[in-house]
Amino acid sequence: MKPISKLALIMLTSTVSNLVIAQNDKMTPIATPKQPNAIVIPTGKLPEATAEEAWHSQYGSMFARNVSVATLTPFLPSKSRATGAAVIVAPGGGFRTLSMENEGWNVAKALVKKGVAAFVLKYRLNPTPADMAGFETSMRQMFSAAGRRPAPGSEDPSVALAPQIADATAAFEMIRSRAQEWNVDPTKVGMVGFSAGAMLTLSTALYGRDVNPAFIGTIYGPLNAVKVPRNAPPLFIALAADDPIFGNAGYGLIDSWKAAKRPVEFHLYEQGGHGFGMYPKETTSTGWFEAFASWLRMHGYIRA
Repeated sequence: MKPISKLALIMLTSTVSNLVIAQNDKMTPIATPKQPNAIVIPTGKLPEATAEEAWHSQYGSMFARNVSVATLTPFLPSKSRATGAAVIVAPGGGFRTLSMENEGWNVAKALVKKGVAAFVLKYRLNPTPADMAGFETSMRQMFSAAGRRPAPGSEDPSVALAPQIADATAAFEMIRSRAQEWNVDPTKVGMVGFSAGAMLTLSTALYGRDVNPAFIGTIYGPLNAVKVPRNAPPLFIALAADDPIFGNAGYGLIDSWKAAKRPVEFHLYEQGGHGFGMYPKETTSTGWFEAFASWLRMHGYIRA
């Protein structure tokens, strides 16, 4: 897989930077919401963690940061509606914050309505300052520095994202080990991710040990060319042409999947920017979820 630049990771911290929700763009600290169904993933505490987990609101949605212990939250359809398929949902946020509501819980709730079990992955993040003012300052400094100099060096994602890949791999293991309890077919577990979560989804499929996802979806993630294994899962991609981060970076990922003769579906929306997720917008990018659901239906994971 082509290495991910550090600049890209920095830019991804603003997963909703160009949404037209300016009246709610201020980051406001909030109490950590109750998460009674969250299950701790046994990958341990991030060794370099420097602050307690904290939450804030922005764009009318909830975000987490300084996540040092990973969790998995199940959203399950009724037994009568369950199709047996399951999706691990990986929110984005540049590996410094997580869009838990827009790109996590709301996606999971929509999948449940289709009869698909969904599991929101709150994976471990790179540490940031404990206080909101310090966090905002650090973000401004990184953006400012990135704009003044060429892109920094690159890192191998299998190394750079090792803690997050471990979290995702453990999530697959947990779901399959409890498949009967959750009415899930262990052969029908896939993953979908947004922005940085899309990076994690792809990296988990490529580098996760014995993961073998049934399918994967990357929503406004990078499209760099990769080395595709023979058993690569079917891939769904959605991206807006006006995405300021990945909209003009070519289509190497699609070409790679096609060259390997593996199934791939690509939706390029004229408008939508970066970070649209489940936000209602006056652009056709809002239709990505129904397109994803139709694709799952075509592959037999949702009933007609």
